[in-house]
Amino acid sequence: MPALTSTYAQLPERFFAPVAPGLAERAEVVAVNEGLAGELGIAPGWLRGDEGFRMMAGQAIAADAAPIAMAYAGHQFGNFVPQLGDGRAMLLGEVLAPDGVRHDLHLKGAGRTPFSRGGDGNAVLGPVLREYVVSEAMAALGVPTTRALAAIKTGTAVFRDGMEPGARLLRVAQSHVRVGTFQYFAARQDFEALGLLTDYVLQRHYPDVASAEVPALALLEQVGRGQAELVAHWHSIGFIHGVMNTDNCSIAGETIDYGPCAFMDFFSPAQVYSSIDQQGRYAFGNQPSIAHWNLVKLAEALLPVIDSDPDKAVTLAQAVVNDFSDWFGAAYLGRYRAKLGLTEARDGDAELIAGYLSLMARARADFTLSWRYLADAVEAGSARLDALFDGDAGLADWLVNWRSRLAVEGADPAEVRARMLAVNPLYIPRNHLVQEMIEAAYRGEFGPFEALMQVLSRPFDEQAGREAFTLPPEPDQMVERTFCGT
Repeated sequence: MPALTSTYAQLPERFFAPVAPGLAERAEVVAVNEGLAGELGIAPGWLRGDEGFRMMAGQAIAADAAPIAMAYAGHQFGNFVPQLGDGRAMLLGEVLAPDGVRHDLHLKGAGRTPFSRGGDGNAVLGPVLREYVVSEAMAALGVPTTRALAAIKTGTAVFRDGMEPGARLLRVAQSHVRVGTFQYFAARQDFEALGLLTDYVLQRHYPDVASAEVPALALLEQVGRGQAELVAHWHSIGFIHGVMNTDNCSIAGETIDYGPCAFMDFFSPAQVYSSIDQQGRYAFGNQPSIAHWNLVKLAEALLPVIDSDPDKAVTLAQAVVNDFSDWFGAAYLGRYRAKLGLTEARDGDAELIAGYLSLMARARADFTLSWRYLADAVEAGSARLDALFDGDAGLADWLVNWRSRLAVEGADPAEVRARMLAVNPLYIPRNHLVQEMIEAAYRGEFGPFEALMQVLSRPFDEQAGREAFTLPPEPDQMVERTFCGT
């Protein structure tokens, strides 16, 4: 095991609270991500062995670990809560990987902390496995994300909708600092802490702009660009986060906190799965505007460290925030051009993309397969594609326009098809498969979990005998609501 450090714990004590994981005497290992362990320089056997296992179970604390619960605030569904913090998770420390990148080790479901707000601080097996599967699927799809390093069952029952098996997730991220972390200190008018946090994040995550004329403004731009790229990537694969609160918005541009998240089956811009999103605030089509809104909240928090003159600070921050639409638009067009097999930017591309999405919405076509099967239609018709669109006559007209656009670039059709297959996945963690996997795990059967993990590790490659993993749900398999598990 590489040495654990804790740069965040070197900040003043008001940034966090020292904690210790709760004791799980009857714990057992569910999964260890051996590939990720290797990338971090951690021997997989260490995590399964006595020392690593005891660390996750709270039976021992590594000598170089400094477990803390991080303080933060956040807007939850538009309502500001001045104190949230790690209520059921702890930052154990940081690992410096062989490639020189520093990663947090975060133990989720490890028991109560000073920020638990009356909660029990525990996690249950279903949400832990959901986060494990979906975060690793996102990583395989190339989406910046937190990662799942290991999962254990605690051997104790936790009350949610009934008694459920307790579990813990050992999560990895480049950072657990959130927009809400800055809001926490801004709400307290602790400008010294805002300055220290700004310097810390810049030095650790954005050293190239740490010496900018206005460091906080440079940080705002970096976060904005990262969120624009991230949400455009989500959009291109049909991912719905479900709880884009500011406390779930990572300062490092990673997807974080997989609660009631879902991959869309049948396409609708208004699609919502989250059981707690009653008004559709975080619907699929709203995610770009919410990312923009979150950036505005970061800008508001940073105003005191952007400039001592409030009016000047607002003017400088507004100029950065106003650029978000351009950043997102460029990232969005880039992602969707690639999905269409295009390599050049030309006028009319936005309309071409919008036209296909409109057809998908009208037919309630499966999002993932609509893009995957489109690769079959580069030169000729595709029966599989036609079936998805129920013979919509508008599809034929759109295909003519698309092929004409491809012809402008003069690329070989076989090359176009290969490019499309490399960016349009065949396998995603479909909601009904994730639910079936969770139900099997509750029966003590982990074969479906292992099979799903194997398939999702190669999302773009056709895998013989795995056809069932590509199929949309039948009516009796539909999952209408997903839950966060707290």
